[in-house]
Amino acid sequence: MSTKLILFYDGGCPLCVREMRHLKSLDEGKHLQFESIWAADFAERFPEVDVAEANQILHGKASNGQMLYGLDVTYAAWSAVGRGWLIAPLRWPGIRWFADKGYLSFAKHRNRLSKLITGKARCEQCSLDE
Repeated sequence: MSTKLILFYDGGCPLCVREMRHLKSLDEGKHLQFESIWAADFAERFPEVDVAEANQILHGKASNGQMLYGLDVTYAAWSAVGRGWLIAPLRWPGIRWFADKGYLSFAKHRNRLSKLITGKARCEQCSLDE
């Protein structure tokens, strides 16, 4: 049985879903589990995750139960698919603080950015399988 990192993502954000689709396509070992915070049964299945907080910053749960947030989730996910080296510099001392501030700004404005990049600010429930 492989260990999984659970990614709690905004399933209504086209840009977020695009990123999750990309990670899913790279996840040959099935090390990642994707969970939209807007799924009808989300609160029942994951009562430990506050949806309002997860809507502000990406949440993840490591196989050991440790919760991860923001770019730490992103780094763990990319590492799980063998590409952590691509974003490792964002976790280095001296860069980490700036990267985290940049991420928080991105997360806050992701709907506007999604509109610019994908043409859609929101979707009712984007699918990872499209």
